[in-house]
Amino acid sequence: GCMQGMVPYLPELIPHLIQCLSDKKALVRSIACWTLSRYAHWVVSQPPDMYLKPLMTELLKRILDSNKRVQEAACSAFATLEEEACTELVPYLSFILDTLVFAFGKYQHKNLLILYDAIGTLADSVGHHLNQPEYIQKLMPPLIQKWNELKDEDKDLFPLLECLSSVATALQSGFLPYCEPVYQRCVTLVQKTLAQAMMYNQHPEQYEAPDKDFMIVALDLLSGLAEGLGCHVEQLVARSNIMTLLFQCMQDTMPEVRQSSFALLGDLTKACFVHVKPCIAEFMPILGTNLNPEFISVCNNATWAIGEICMQMGAEMQPYVQMVLNNLVEIINRPNTPKTLLENTGKDVEVSGGTVRPVPPSPPPQNQPSSLPLPPAITIGRLGFVCPQEVAPMLQQFIRPWCTSLRNIRDNEEKDSAFRGICVMIGVNPGGVVQDFIFFCDAVASWVSPKDDLRDMFYKILHGFKDQVGEENWQQFSEQFPPLLKDRLAAFYGV
Repeated sequence: GCMQGMVPYLPELIPHLIQCLSDKKALVRSIACWTLSRYAHWVVSQPPDMYLKPLMTELLKRILDSNKRVQEAACSAFATLEEEACTELVPYLSFILDTLVFAFGKYQHKNLLILYDAIGTLADSVGHHLNQPEYIQKLMPPLIQKWNELKDEDKDLFPLLECLSSVATALQSGFLPYCEPVYQRCVTLVQKTLAQAMMYNQHPEQYEAPDKDFMIVALDLLSGLAEGLGCHVEQLVARSNIMTLLFQCMQDTMPEVRQSSFALLGDLTKACFVHVKPCIAEFMPILGTNLNPEFISVCNNATWAIGEICMQMGAEMQPYVQMVLNNLVEIINRPNTPKTLLENTGKDVEVSGGTVRPVPPSPPPQNQPSSLPLPPAITIGRLGFVCPQEVAPMLQQFIRPWCTSLRNIRDNEEKDSAFRGICVMIGVNPGGVVQDFIFFCDAVASWVSPKDDLRDMFYKILHGFKDQVGEENWQQFSEQFPPLLKDRLAAFYGV
């Protein structure tokens, strides 16, 4: 709680703590790792040669320490540093991978799990920069070797699957040579778990309940593959029964299974819609019944998947609009819906003295489209974009919360498609926006650089409204604007 007060002393303290990383006492080395990780954010905000490089160099040595407790602390601290540094680490990737891969040969069971976390976090942090032949050749053989050693029933698969999910997403096409066996095994894990659950439900006295975490992490890795490989995943999907299995998973009683199923459905919709389309009539009612904010992450992922399906279906979405629209409008109007319907998926760290970063919990944080602060708003916009006649009549019921939630997100593809939908709906039902027009103006002003044709749509709506009410009324109306909003609209749209 006193970070600001510490800042003046850090230029002296950090070098001192970095020296403590090579203290002869193991306990001092391990607590120095933890203490330094608490200041990773500050370290990364300084020129890299000053603190980041020496800290990283010393932490990597400690990852290969002879003491297990120090290995654990160093690996955890390094994962925290990765999250803060992100692409700042790109110049040092070769060096980092050499150390992490060397640790594979050295680590025992417990620390291996933390090593997987450090590798997965590295992949999340540097993204596609990892997709270089030399890095892939270093990283993949030991991961695949562990993958082949572990049995389907071994719980150590969880952190490895989670790590591979991050790696597959980062490597994109670089993961292609490894994808087939990984994909097949995930499908097998899902299938085995479903079969076991069925036996248990029919004869609970003879069979034990399955551990559904196997299925959850397998679905999440399939999501990582679909996201990383994009259209290349199509052949794998074509040769498997994943759509049938997904249909069962989407109806599972356990919320975490449904949550991961809907994430996978959204990723497959983006990657290979040709295999999703034949199932839409069966899937849409299930998505509709899961629009229940009681389970935030399930609701989020179902909403996101509906939005992605909209963008692929276009006008053919029409028969399904009524199944989902009312629930979405209800969710967006709920008082105190958190700004993001997302929960924090960060790994929570105890801040008591020297607790190292824990091994991630076995069901991984949900595989979630991270760029979506409010999936319901985006999805309502997308529904309105493809089926404006069906959605526009309800405009007045959601326009205000819609505008207030989307003004806070940065320009991106999702925001673009949602705003196009709102513009089309205003064209169909201009009366629906009149009472809340100031909110629409504010949402439009939140764009930094909309595409030209979207900017034209905004221009026409703003000028249309101004012409409709007349110069004098417009002057009175725009007097209510905060100065910044007034300036932006004048500068960008000449109103």
